[in-house]
Amino acid sequence: MKRYFVELSYNGTSFFGWQRQPRQISVQEEIENAFTKLNSNKPIQVVGCGRTDTGVHAHHYILHVDLEDSFEMDQLVYKLNKILPNTIAIRAIHEVSMEQHARFSATSRTYRYFLHSKKDPFQLDSSLYFAFPLNFEAMNKAGELILGTHDFTSFSKVNTDVKTNICKVSKAKWEKVDDHTFYFEITADRFLRNMVRATVGTLIEIGLGKMKPEEIIDVLQAKDRGAAAISVPAHGLFLWEVKY
Repeated sequence: MKRYFVELSYNGTSFFGWQRQPRQISVQEEIENAFTKLNSNKPIQVVGCGRTDTGVHAHHYILHVDLEDSFEMDQLVYKLNKILPNTIAIRAIHEVSMEQHARFSATSRTYRYFLHSKKDPFQLDSSLYFAFPLNFEAMNKAGELILGTHDFTSFSKVNTDVKTNICKVSKAKWEKVDDHTFYFEITADRFLRNMVRATVGTLIEIGLGKMKPEEIIDVLQAKDRGAAAISVPAHGLFLWEVKY
């Protein structure tokens, strides 16, 4: 038995998130079913680098899987892609040590949230259409204030099964793609459920002038989900990169 890291991408529009769950289609279930089919219907389970919610996408996702030696990797990539829907693409598979873990061995994760200000039917499922003018300078000033190690309870769903809400953020910045397309990129050692979408929602409030940039510190210190703004919709969010 050997352990492999599988690199993949997926469009989350039609899935109820990454994690397998009863009576709902998930990315994990589709991938496990494909592996199982290629394993003479003997069940194979995979472990993902983290959860993504309903409608969230992954530009770069890592899972690990333990396989017998009988699989040839290039052929396995090809066969998995033949079985899987067009919304999931296997990029590469490579062997790692048995100690490597897709979730717990990750040193950082990066998310991007996309926003466009000019109506575009081709971005319906991958970017938030937001026509109101935003002050990106103020939004980036607020982003600088959340760098470092903080308790992000105010930006997390309540009653989650984590031991701590402490996260270390190393990047939080809006970037401009063109005159009408922007994205917010945030990198941290770990993320809480809903953390990125609640952060973006709060930054948009700042960009609209409804909050001052420095008020984001008050939101952090409140440790209360009600102190932050409402979460932005899921479809603009991508898990962009995972590092080990």
